[in-house]
Amino acid sequence: MRLGIVFFPTVGPQDRPAQQYFSEALQLVDLAEELGFHHVKMVEHYFFPYGGYSPDPVTFLAAAAGRTRRVRLGTSATIPAFVHPVKLAGKLAMLDNISNGRVDAAFGRAFLPDEFKAFGIPMDESRARFTESVRAVQLLWTTEDAVFEGTFHKFGPVTLLPRPVQQPHPPIFVTSARSLDSVREAAEVGHHLQTVPNAMTVEELSERVELFRSSWRASGHPGTGQIHLTYPCVVAADPAEARRKAKYDEERNTAAISAAVSAWRTTSSTAYPGYEKLADIGKRATFEEKLADNKLLVGSPDEVRGQLGDIAQRYGDDLTLSLGIHSGHLDVEDAATTLRLLAEQVLPKLDNDPFAAEERR
Repeated sequence: MRLGIVFFPTVGPQDRPAQQYFSEALQLVDLAEELGFHHVKMVEHYFFPYGGYSPDPVTFLAAAAGRTRRVRLGTSATIPAFVHPVKLAGKLAMLDNISNGRVDAAFGRAFLPDEFKAFGIPMDESRARFTESVRAVQLLWTTEDAVFEGTFHKFGPVTLLPRPVQQPHPPIFVTSARSLDSVREAAEVGHHLQTVPNAMTVEELSERVELFRSSWRASGHPGTGQIHLTYPCVVAADPAEARRKAKYDEERNTAAISAAVSAWRTTSSTAYPGYEKLADIGKRATFEEKLADNKLLVGSPDEVRGQLGDIAQRYGDDLTLSLGIHSGHLDVEDAATTLRLLAEQVLPKLDNDPFAAEERR
């Protein structure tokens, strides 16, 4: 099992200035590199405290690339529907060169009505746009004199510069929170999977993990494919302190997403069946219920090590976990403490040398 960190700010100017948040996040990037964590990721969202400080994850990852040499750099995830595929392919290829081949490219469909409205993109087109754009990006990465004829984009013949360092292209991840079809289709075409346990039941996550693995095998791809799971994480020497801080952070995160999804009260889309229920997300499982289901990694080093063991037993020990350690509501030193305790007291006892992460990849 490999561990990395993901930045998902859920703060706005009234909580913490953006320049302070990014300064703190880059401090944690330095620490993650020093301690041997596998990756650093950044989300893409707009307008709301729910991720709105990160409208362009590639900008942040470029800054991270300039101060690191080993840690992998992942989008979590960038939204193809909101940018031309030529532009997106070029940005990610440039980052792959700046980082000397350390990019993991995760793509998502997006799900917030206000974001689609601002970009003038009909939500009903989101699946078709996603599929077409990812295919166009992959073509640009792998083909000289590329010609593309799609429903939404047409170009060529063009040869993208710079070419990606990683060949045939950076690893492609599909981010899926709900759709079984997205999970199956990702595996069938050889893309990896990124998902969020907090967005579903334990049984639903098990179903998606098994569906991805069985579809990957059935499609004849080598290996098993990568599965990245995202978990909020707070570790402290005193377990009561960890739970107190994590509960506050989770409550603020829930408030942020509740505000961001409020448009679903008056929105429906054929591409997002049942998403109207998201408007009531704040009324769902409590902090204690999420913790009991291992949807949050919270507690002392021993307790979190036990949680990781349970996750490995349920879903497999070949997972990669992305830990949300700094949403902006807790002090940056709390996040640094989490990283240090994981590196010093959790990973070694999992028989997992963090500095060997890249060799195991």
